Amino acid sequence: MTVRRVGEVVRTAQRLAVVRVPTDTEEPPSVGSRVVDETLDDVGQVVDVFGPVERPYVAVTPDDGVALPPLVGAPLYSR
Repeated sequence: MTVRRVGEVVRTAQRLAVVRVPTDTEEPPSVGSRVVDETLDDVGQVVDVFGPVERPYVAVTPDDGVALPPLVGAPLYSR
């Protein structure tokens, strides 16, 4: 399994985690990609990619039981 850094959760909005994709990333994960935290625990799924092409944001809908507030500031990864 390949794990790629998605970026850091910058805020939560409307039951979504908003992740800022780093500038050194070739391309953001695609919609439907599974997202995990640093310990490889499932966090949720990418539901949208938006913002400027040079440095987009990714919206992640959390899995049941995943608390969003503790994720702010945390790095997330895609599988």
